[in-house]
Amino acid sequence: MKRLLALLAASALLLAGCGGSDSSSAAESKTDSKTDSVPAASGESTESNAASAASSVKGFSVSGTKLLDANGNEFVMRGVNHAHCWFASDDPIALDAIDKTGANCVRLVLADGVQWNKDSVESINALVEKCREYQMIAVLEVHDATGKDSIDDLEKASDFWIEMKDALIGKEDIVILNIANEWIGQWKSKTWADGYTSVIPKLREAGIKNTIMVDAAGWGQYGKSIKEKGKEVFDSDPDKNTMFSIHMYGSAGKNEDTIKDNLTGVTDQDLCVCVGEFGYNHSDGDVDEGFIMDYCQENSIGWLGWSWKGNGGGVEYLDLSFDWEGTQLSPDWGEVLVNGEKGIKATSKTCSVFAS
Repeated sequence: MKRLLALLAASALLLAGCGGSDSSSAAESKTDSKTDSVPAASGESTESNAASAASSVKGFSVSGTKLLDANGNEFVMRGVNHAHCWFASDDPIALDAIDKTGANCVRLVLADGVQWNKDSVESINALVEKCREYQMIAVLEVHDATGKDSIDDLEKASDFWIEMKDALIGKEDIVILNIANEWIGQWKSKTWADGYTSVIPKLREAGIKNTIMVDAAGWGQYGKSIKEKGKEVFDSDPDKNTMFSIHMYGSAGKNEDTIKDNLTGVTDQDLCVCVGEFGYNHSDGDVDEGFIMDYCQENSIGWLGWSWKGNGGGVEYLDLSFDWEGTQLSPDWGEVLVNGEKGIKATSKTCSVFAS
C-alpha cells in the first residue's frame, strides 16, 4: 500500500527502523533500547532431534473453512498484533497486558535480517513459551518482505523459517506460521500464487508441519487473489494445512459489501480465512470495524486487531493502548476491540489445548 512507503521513509530516521505492516506501524524513537534486547541470530546451531524429522506432536489443522486445534476443536482467533521486532524490550509488559484483555492469540512481528535485526531460535522460543504461559496461540510472521514484489524476498523469508525450524517443530499445537507479512504489494494474483506455490513445499520438505497462514496480495488487502488463486496455493501444500489472511483497512474493509465479498470469496471455495489485521480508520479510508467484528462473529471467522502499541509516522491512532500496560485503552479503537459488544472479552475462547 502506498501509505507504507511513506512510513518506511519516515522510519529511516529512526535508529532501528520500523517498516510497519499493512497498517504500517513505525517504531518510536526508543528503538535503540529495544533493538539491543533482540538476541542476535546464532548463525549455525546443532539441529535438535525434534527438528531433524517431522514432529510427532499433533497440531493445528484446517478442515474446509474451519481451523481446528490439536484436540480437533474449532478455534476462532480473537487477538491482537504486537510489534516484537521493534519493541522487544517491551515484550514482557505488552504480552502480560494482551493476556489480560482475554485474547486467545497474538500475532508477533519478527525479522529475518533483511531490513531489521534478525530474530534467533532463542528469541522465538522465548516468545512462544511466554505465549504458552499466557495460554495464547502464537501467530509468527516475518515482516521484512512487506510490500515487496520479488519472489526472492519471499524465498528469503522461507529460508529464515527453515533456519529457525527448531522453534517451530514440536510446537505445532500452539504456533501458526504466517510466512511473510503482506508479501507482494501489487494486486497480481498470479505472481502471488507463483511465490507461495514455490515456498510452501520447501517448508514442508524441511519438516515444518505447523499450519501455514498466507496473507493476500496487495499489501494483504487484495482478497481477490485468494478467490482467484487460493485453491492453487492450498493444493501446493502436501499437508493440505494452509489457511489465508486478509488485512482490512480502507480498501478491503471499507464497507459491508466489500468485507463480505472478500471473505466469501475465500469461504465459498471451502478455504479457511481470518482477518489477520484491521483497524478502525486509516490513511486509505475509513474502516467498518463494527461490521468486520459482527460478520466474523456470525460466521466463526478469526480476527487480530492492529496493533497493541508503537505505531508512528502518522498512524498513531492505530494504537490499541496508550501505554504498554494496557491501563489506557484508546477510546475509538482499543475500547471497541477489547470491551465492545463483539470484542475480545465478549467473544474470545481459550484454545482447548490449554485445558487442564
